[in-house]
Amino acid sequence: MTHSHTHAAGRRTGTTSSRHGGRSAAPVPPQIPARRGPGGRRLLAALLLVGLLASVLPWWLGTPAGSLRTTAATVTAAGRITGLIAGYLLLVQVLMMSRLSVLERWIGGEQLARWHRDIGATLLVAVLSHLSLILVGYADLRNQSVLAEVGTLLGDYEDMLSAFVATGIMLVVGFSSVRAIRRALPYEVWHLLHRSSYLVLLLGYGHQFTHGAQLYKPGPVRTGWIALYLLVVAALLWGRVIAPLAFNLRYRLRVADVVAESPDTISIYLTGERLGRLEMLGGQYFRWRFLTPGCWWQSHPFSVSAAANGRWLRLTVKVVGRHTADLRDLEPGTRVWAHGPSGTFTAAHRVRERALLIAGGSGITPIRAMLEELPPGAALIYRARTPADVLLSRELDWLAQERDTSIWYVIGSRDDPGPRQLMSPDGLRQLVPDVARRDVYLCGPPGLVEQSVRALRRAGVPRRQIHLATFEL
Repeated sequence: MTHSHTHAAGRRTGTTSSRHGGRSAAPVPPQIPARRGPGGRRLLAALLLVGLLASVLPWWLGTPAGSLRTTAATVTAAGRITGLIAGYLLLVQVLMMSRLSVLERWIGGEQLARWHRDIGATLLVAVLSHLSLILVGYADLRNQSVLAEVGTLLGDYEDMLSAFVATGIMLVVGFSSVRAIRRALPYEVWHLLHRSSYLVLLLGYGHQFTHGAQLYKPGPVRTGWIALYLLVVAALLWGRVIAPLAFNLRYRLRVADVVAESPDTISIYLTGERLGRLEMLGGQYFRWRFLTPGCWWQSHPFSVSAAANGRWLRLTVKVVGRHTADLRDLEPGTRVWAHGPSGTFTAAHRVRERALLIAGGSGITPIRAMLEELPPGAALIYRARTPADVLLSRELDWLAQERDTSIWYVIGSRDDPGPRQLMSPDGLRQLVPDVARRDVYLCGPPGLVEQSVRALRRAGVPRRQIHLATFEL
């Protein structure tokens, strides 16, 4: 066994196991989950594209040929088209936030987050274009200034004020979603701002059906749009209310023990009812709400750090703020409200037979659980600044032996020459010569993930084989 030193990588294949609170953390390896192909994602993408085309079809069918002869008419028509597109994209965006399990299974967590981000940006552009084009077009038709047209719309048109408020909310949500701004905001503030986007659906509804040129008249078009609204609201209620309620009534999770893994990291063990029937894959996460004073009002996403075993669940949490610090004081028996399991950062979503896993710091937690379910022959690169930052090492060494896994602990700062060389394209190929033919699972600080993705792409790993842990929706 090669011992590791700072700036170097070492392979560990120890046979020790760790015990916490009387529960063996060295599990009996479960069966390897079957792969889930991309068929559902492609079908849903096709349906969404058909829906987008159908959303503008009423304008096309209802606009007489030769009616766009003036600039005002053309600009107004463009405003109506972008309004229909914005209305449809808003429904799709809310559907993406509904947390329906079928969407995650079909699309994949990373892809779903990417769709959500891209659709959100497109929606914001469509809404601003709709507002600008309608204002300019109507102002030209009435032969008045754009500012005067704003006053006319707000004063004389029903439900127009709520539409302007909805646009303002979208601007705030879009601004807070910029990566640099989001990182600077506390999670609770960002989450609250993001949830306010549901108000856009409510505030924009009246405007669409009162003044929408294609929607205010009774008929199949109006009925179809109302049906879409009802479908999305039903999905939202199911994914956000009914399914979580059923889950928690079924499993009744409680805190069993809290164990310190390091000075700034804890593991929380949970017990409950019927855990043997819980369908959960290693690498998935829940949104946890601990029903105790000071914690009950916050819900945070944490991955499970051990695969399902029918007896207990475990999440391993790094203490980085007030909420996570309070989790250290959880008492056994504390009730837990959980929403999940979520995420496609799992062995079931692999596209190749072998895998390389790259973790940084507390990003080892979902990867540690995945190691129990990946086919033998996986490789793990674990980045940490110091040896004290390595978590769950005894369990990893045990899994290395049981699952025929190669593990390298790469210790040191990102500016140290050793880790920099090892995490380069040549360094990755040296450690894992067949890296381009493996799935690669990445979880860790944003800097490590971005650097690793660049190195992996230059090392020849196709984008579809790179999986990122995503907790955004």
